[in-house]
Amino acid sequence: MSAAPALSASPPAAGSGRLARRIGGRVAGLLVVALAWEGLVLLLGIRPFYLPRLSAVLAAILATPGAYAAGFLRTFAETLVGFVTGGAFGVAVAVAFLRLRSLREMVFPLFVVSQTIPVIAFGALVVLWFGNTLIAKAVIAFYLTFFPVTVNALIGLESVDPRQIALMRSFGASPRQILLRLQLPSALPQTFVALRLAASLSLVGAIVGEWFGDTTGLGVLLLQAMYTENVVAIWAALLVSALLGTGFYAAVAFLERRLVFWGAEQ
Repeated sequence: MSAAPALSASPPAAGSGRLARRIGGRVAGLLVVALAWEGLVLLLGIRPFYLPRLSAVLAAILATPGAYAAGFLRTFAETLVGFVTGGAFGVAVAVAFLRLRSLREMVFPLFVVSQTIPVIAFGALVVLWFGNTLIAKAVIAFYLTFFPVTVNALIGLESVDPRQIALMRSFGASPRQILLRLQLPSALPQTFVALRLAASLSLVGAIVGEWFGDTTGLGVLLLQAMYTENVVAIWAALLVSALLGTGFYAAVAFLERRLVFWGAEQ
């Protein structure tokens, strides 16, 4: 009787240990990169015009933390709205394409053509339509998100074994039940492949959208630094953007581990 609590408590302890080791390993990796950046610039005598010291970049961020914090939050909001709406739209369209092959044959080529339009050109149109608003930047992030999600979700939905569908039908399952309990869960691994890619693409869309005119955002900070040829500020904006992109990608990957707990990617 006394051994049972110890056995039940060991798996969470083991899981916490693995998590701590994983976090510790990543923190150590970041420290190694930081030390290498700082050390190589000093040892090789690299001119600040090409690569400033990491300490100088961090000092620039700390000199005006409010601007970088506001830019981080604004770009994050644009990225999040575009990513969530683009992902939801992509999955919904994939389901529609699965059910209506005629709709797929008619609309899918238009989606392909839309992806050949350079994001700079599309972004210019969107800003003209919606103005320099958060919605305009979110629309550009949406544009870069929905297509890969649509394609991968459709591949995942079509990869379901027909015998499983037939078995559910034999038990009286409706098409809605088959979709919610079999097809969508089976498509999750493939869908998350696209969502991880879209996590980076949506950030790119938000930053590019800010280049067409805005007062706040990481893209604005980057553009201002480019105009003034402030190399340290450019690297500071890039560093904060990388932090946002890495964190966003990690959040999507964490959500994938929580939802797709039954196996590896398909």
